[in-house]
Amino acid sequence: MTIEGHIFLAGASRGVGREIAKCLTAQNQKVKALLRSEETRPELEAMGITVVMGDALDAAAVEQAMQNDEPIYAVISTIGGLPKEGERADYLGNKYLIDAAVKAGVQKFILISSIGAGESEVALPPQAKETLGPVLVEKEQAEQHLIDSRLTYTVIRPGGLKSEPATGNGVVTEDYRVAGTIHRADVAQLACLCLASDAANNKILSAVDREMTYGQSGFEELKLSGSISPL
Repeated sequence: MTIEGHIFLAGASRGVGREIAKCLTAQNQKVKALLRSEETRPELEAMGITVVMGDALDAAAVEQAMQNDEPIYAVISTIGGLPKEGERADYLGNKYLIDAAVKAGVQKFILISSIGAGESEVALPPQAKETLGPVLVEKEQAEQHLIDSRLTYTVIRPGGLKSEPATGNGVVTEDYRVAGTIHRADVAQLACLCLASDAANNKILSAVDREMTYGQSGFEELKLSGSISPL
């Protein structure tokens, strides 16, 4: 698959978003990153990423950030978890990104959510549900807003995240009962594969390391195929 335009990345300053930035630039993709703070701008620009400043909780700023002479092929969002004046970006920030993506004619939207959102709450132990409850409610709202937007979407729900190097054992499944842990770099690799694979279109997927599940066995992995080449 050959793409024309940028990949618009929200959340590139840290965590899974930074790992996705590395993955995309390693594939020579043209990446445009939305940043709220100048702090990581030099590092991202050194990677060849175009940086645009704006707060995901500012709808007008998000819409402006997606306006460009060159089209945006896909949006990938990893934002969430940081409250601002009582508002988290988990729902509202992603809502603004989704709405702006619709207006910009984006072809695909990949949302990094979390196991525990939606029907996958059955995969979490009670203590985790209690701790993460408010965040997971907002993540589910963001997922539903994306589905309702009629954009071609992929929702990736990672399990517990670790920061070690990729193991290569990251998998996605439509089985919402699966839980486990996964390295952030493996989530990034899966996101890049989902970008290229039609098999991931309009799917909600749990992401775990097949060697680090919480006792589940025999679940069906979704096979991702394809690669994207920049035009």
